[in-house]
Amino acid sequence: MFNGRVFAADSITPSLITGHLTEFRRVVAQMEQPALFEALRLRPLAVCGVVDCPDGVVIARRHAGAVYQPGMWQLPPAGSVDEHAVDADGAVALTRQLLDELREELGLAATDVDNPRPLCIVEHAGSHVSDIGMSLRCRLDGPAILATHAERGNQEYRTVCVLRREDLARFVADAGALVVPSAPVFLRRAGLL
Repeated sequence: MFNGRVFAADSITPSLITGHLTEFRRVVAQMEQPALFEALRLRPLAVCGVVDCPDGVVIARRHAGAVYQPGMWQLPPAGSVDEHAVDADGAVALTRQLLDELREELGLAATDVDNPRPLCIVEHAGSHVSDIGMSLRCRLDGPAILATHAERGNQEYRTVCVLRREDLARFVADAGALVVPSAPVFLRRAGLL
């Protein structure tokens, strides 16, 4: 199991996020036992992309055995901000982290998307994970994205699909609690819901 260092926010303001690196095992412990938040005070930072392509928006379902949000639908790419995103001067390169996740999870290259545009931050009530949503416009169509994922993406998701924009609201409503809480917020902020 991964136990690298990930970034946890100490303070989030409209113009600045400050924090520190911590072991991922501490984050997992707090997720497993939410009462630990009182002692650990960890607010792990994560990135989440809204990949909008000519055919719609990419959405994926996590495996039922995932440690975090098992079996839920989310907007890939998504992942913890790890120590590789922290520059020598201490600045966190969120775009670099998001593009690394894009390559790992979907197999897409940075050249396949326009520069990510920040949307907002959503903190999950129970886990205290703070997702930073970013909009990505992808040049590839739906079939090309799915083929790239099948060829080069990892197996983090059980299902990856591209939903037409006009089907998003119905999908989110029908899936209900199986959609990660931040996804509808990011879709609305991106003007897609």
